[in-house]
Amino acid sequence: MRPTALITGASRGLGAAIARELAPTHDLLLGARRPESLEPMLAELPGAVGLPADLTDHGAVAAAVAGIESLDVLVHNAGVAELGPIAETPAEAWRRSFESNVVAVAELTRLLLPALRAANGHVVLINSGAGLRANAGWGAYAASKFALRAFGDALRLEEPALRVTSIHPGRIDTDMQRDIIGTEGGAYDPDEFLKASSVAGAVRGAIETPRDAHPTEIILRPIAR
Repeated sequence: MRPTALITGASRGLGAAIARELAPTHDLLLGARRPESLEPMLAELPGAVGLPADLTDHGAVAAAVAGIESLDVLVHNAGVAELGPIAETPAEAWRRSFESNVVAVAELTRLLLPALRAANGHVVLINSGAGLRANAGWGAYAASKFALRAFGDALRLEEPALRVTSIHPGRIDTDMQRDIIGTEGGAYDPDEFLKASSVAGAVRGAIETPRDAHPTEIILRPIAR
């Protein structure tokens, strides 16, 4: 029987790359906010099942995952990037960052803990370099990613039968990155960034690590050019 993996934010970018990486070996549950956004990935990966739900709508999320009794892998990839200097970042932006990047992750994990325990599962948190060091203009985002790292550390201690891996990639060549660079006013050069497929390969490597080892933290940076 093949293991099952649930990936949030799986309709595009890194989430889609992780889905493609795990498809040969896992039955996939693909999460995204809207059903129509999942249609291309469901067509590309026959057998994958869509779980559309807004992760900040906790009732909808609970309904979407209610039937999952055993889960081998949970990849928390979905998130938002609220950028800007602290002096110009209102309370609403801080709330959006923490609701999407921390609270939604914690609640989905809580709902799926019985299924994860049943499979001695693996929780993968797609964090960020900003979860290790904050830069100017990234205060709300970095704070949420520091909190996400703390969540992973606590989960690892509280659920010793599970493996919990925090992955901290640098900037990745995705549509989101293009939007960020546009906001920053720079020219976009994809060669300056990690490939989504490379980060997805690191996720697969963590999952495939033999059970005698616990890959707790993985840091990836683009090669300097």
